[in-house]
Amino acid sequence: MTRIRIGFVMGLAVGYYFGAKAGRERYHQLNELMNRVGHSSPVDSAADKAKHVIDLGYEKAKDGIEDVVRHTHSDAGNGKPAGFGAS
Repeated sequence: MTRIRIGFVMGLAVGYYFGAKAGRERYHQLNELMNRVGHSSPVDSAADKAKHVIDLGYEKAKDGIEDVVRHTHSDAGNGKPAGFGAS
């Protein structure tokens, strides 16, 4: 754990050093490049697909939770602990 922490701190220090050495002009060049890449069609398409997958997963999880809640409520009053079913 300590080796990972030391490596992380050293990586930050090296990145800061080279970033400072590159200067503000290079920072602006890299920033402009990242903006162009971030607004390109392939990136937008991938972001839309990822959003769709997340939304689908959310809906499936929500439906599953609702099924469990419905099942638990339907078992109430049958003398069994909630969630054990009526079999």
